[in-house]
Amino acid sequence: MEAHITKTVHATAVGRHVLLAALLLVSMGASRRSANFIVEADDANFAQQVSETAEAFRRDLAVSWLGQAMPNWAQPCVMTVQVGPHLGASGVTNFQFQDGEVFGWRMSIQGSHERILDSVLPHEITHMIFASHFRQPLPRWADEGGATSVEHAVERTKHRQMLPMFLRTGRGIAFNQMFAMMEYPPDFMPLYAQGYSLAEFLIQANGRRVFVEFLDDGMKSGDWSAAVQRHYGAKDLGVLQNTWLTWVKQGAPLAKSGESLPAQLLAANGRRPRPEPNLIYRVRDKQPTPAQTAGLTPIHGPASRPPASPELANNALRSEPTVLPASGWRAVGQQDPVVLAGSTMPRSDSSSTQVAHPQPLEQPPQTILR
Repeated sequence: MEAHITKTVHATAVGRHVLLAALLLVSMGASRRSANFIVEADDANFAQQVSETAEAFRRDLAVSWLGQAMPNWAQPCVMTVQVGPHLGASGVTNFQFQDGEVFGWRMSIQGSHERILDSVLPHEITHMIFASHFRQPLPRWADEGGATSVEHAVERTKHRQMLPMFLRTGRGIAFNQMFAMMEYPPDFMPLYAQGYSLAEFLIQANGRRVFVEFLDDGMKSGDWSAAVQRHYGAKDLGVLQNTWLTWVKQGAPLAKSGESLPAQLLAANGRRPRPEPNLIYRVRDKQPTPAQTAGLTPIHGPASRPPASPELANNALRSEPTVLPASGWRAVGQQDPVVLAGSTMPRSDSSSTQVAHPQPLEQPPQTILR
């Protein structure tokens, strides 16, 4: 009896230790490690699934973008995962560039099980593939545009649907400004939508590997117009902007088997020395009414904004055209004008934070960073 009691007490003590250990594990979450990722999540099974999926995306997307898989990183990326059916799909990846190396990987992602696996993970891993390949920060439109292009169709459709509204309300970004942006602008949602749209346009035209080659060329030379001409046949950023706007105006149709409207449009515009006449002209930040714009002569755009008076505007619009003025472009022939507004010039940095899946428009930027 005594022995039995002693044994029972011992078993109870062991049981308490096991329970405490289990509670501690739950409070700390579960961790699963692979060659390139350490995944921390509340659920051990999902942590394992995320780890395996991340490795698969890292391999397959590298082949898609670069033509070959990447070697393992020197240090794995620590990834924190928060899962919830009502959490917006979002992610933040941090890393640093120094002396041609990239390191300090840290990723924090959230969302439903489904969106984490089919959208947030491929988006964030594309940022990491780009960083590993280029070893320097990319223009934000290209980094976010390329990363968004690998998301699930549900997520990509959100950006496709928001883009026309941004362009018609003066929140679009002129290409000469957008290509220089190395930081997120205060109004960052248009950058995501427009960056994804242009990336999709260029990828449909010549594929992912040419897209990467184009970015490499433009960043090394600093001459984006020359890079556009070499890789896509467009004379300069002005022609690219006009051609892309034409595609957007047609609904930005997805490529069908054996067909590529972007490639056809670029080929057609590549044969012209300048953008199609009367395609775009400058407008004021506040959109004029149809009556105010009646009789205006559309051109490629003067360096200054047209005056409010239609008569004075006609005189101003007859000045010599310039390629890609700082802001205020719109396409002619649409009921609602397309406006590409200018933006402040960004600064570059040795560290990089990539933000995926911004929340709805009215959310302030800090809500993304959890």
